[in-house]
Amino acid sequence: MKFALFNDFQLGVVIEDNVYEIGALMADGKPAHSCPMVDLIHRYEHVKETIAKHVLNMPSHSLADVRLRHPVSRPGKIVAAPVNYLAHKKEMKVENTARGLGFFLKANTSLIGPEDPIVLPESKEGRRFDHELELAFVIGKTAKNVKAEQAYDYIFGYTGLNDVTLRPDEQNEEERCLRKSFDTFTPMGPWIVTPEDIKDPQQLDMVLTVNGEERQKVNGKDMICGIAELVELFSHVMTLEPGDIIATGTPDGVAPIKQGDVITISIDQIGSFSNPVVSESVKGEMRHDG
Repeated sequence: MKFALFNDFQLGVVIEDNVYEIGALMADGKPAHSCPMVDLIHRYEHVKETIAKHVLNMPSHSLADVRLRHPVSRPGKIVAAPVNYLAHKKEMKVENTARGLGFFLKANTSLIGPEDPIVLPESKEGRRFDHELELAFVIGKTAKNVKAEQAYDYIFGYTGLNDVTLRPDEQNEEERCLRKSFDTFTPMGPWIVTPEDIKDPQQLDMVLTVNGEERQKVNGKDMICGIAELVELFSHVMTLEPGDIIATGTPDGVAPIKQGDVITISIDQIGSFSNPVVSESVKGEMRHDG
């Protein structure tokens, strides 16, 4: 199934060109978590048969008429893999990969959804900002010291993610978590696809375009640390919890973004979403004018 958050963060199932509102099907109807998607993940084994049976009887809306949101509104954490493709390692001229570097964390307040603007901070004007195409997955149950062989049992589903990044330069060498955690720097979407609808999550074709021009293209089989190994590596350091987001790293082709660009991510068997890029100063002027 494809699970989405839409409009005022209502929980829905996407079927073809419609989204069906399923909040009323959730167990006793009293959310135990602030994020409806995290609440679903916690209850999923108990409610998935009910959802599958009754979803077509629930209120529906055309996807064209709703605002899709980032599909996890408030995860506990966003864990990301640095340098997880060999071509990107060469491109960035670095020595280590995700297998040695481990991971970095992004602020959950950096999340935005489809069509939301990526806002380039005015305080960093003149610096380089890059797009980074990534496959992401969402943890489905508490995972600690998980072996790679069991890793897929802990995954709720898969989605797309753009790890927007402020690049270091000769005068500035901030930590990754700072350069990647500005508000709006983690576009995510368009929804979460559960594993039964993805033939092989390690072999998905992914493309990122800017203004229609292809910038990044890769298949997940080229990852240095695959999905299962990332779960093993990360869960041996920290407890992964339902709703946590894992970003699997970007391939080569990262490039600057600027005011006026439109970035589109498309992932096979998942879907596509776009985000415009605006500068904070321009957005501020627009807000002041009207």
